[in-house]
Amino acid sequence: MTRVQLALRVPDLEESVAFYSKLFGTEPAKLRDGYANFAITEPPLKLVLIEGIPQEATRLDHLGIEVETPEEVHAATARLGEAGLTTDVENDTTCCYALQDKVWVHGPGQEPWEVYVVKADADSLAKQQSSTCCTGPAEPDTGAKETVVAGGCC
Repeated sequence: MTRVQLALRVPDLEESVAFYSKLFGTEPAKLRDGYANFAITEPPLKLVLIEGIPQEATRLDHLGIEVETPEEVHAATARLGEAGLTTDVENDTTCCYALQDKVWVHGPGQEPWEVYVVKADADSLAKQQSSTCCTGPAEPDTGAKETVVAGGCC
C-alpha cells in the first residue's frame, strides 16, 4: 500500500503517543527510544513521531510517500530528476530501526519530502548518523541567516 507520511518532531514522545493512539484508535506499529510510528489504515497514513526538545512546540520534521518496492523508489527518482528536481538518493541506508531505499526532494518552501521503501525492519538497526535520517532537532535560532532544514526518516 502506498501512503503519505507525516513526520512530526514532538516535545514529549510519551504524551504524543498517548494522544495519537486515542485520535486514530490504534497503538504504534513501532516504538523505540525517541521514536514512534503509526501505520494507520484509514485514512492511509504513516505518522512518525520523533522526539524533539522538551517544552518546544511540535513542528513538521518532513513529509514522505511510503511505497512497497525499491523499484518504485528508483522510478520516482528517475521521474523527479526528469522533471528537473534535485534529488538526493540514499540506498540501503539504516534509518530509524529499518533498512531503506529513499530519494529526497525539497518543495518550494524547502519542505523535505522523501519517497521511500522499508526493506527490512529490525530492533538492532539504530539511527544512522551519516544519513539525513533521524537527525537531531535543529539548532535553536541564533539569528543566523542560514536556513536549517530538518531531515527525517521513517
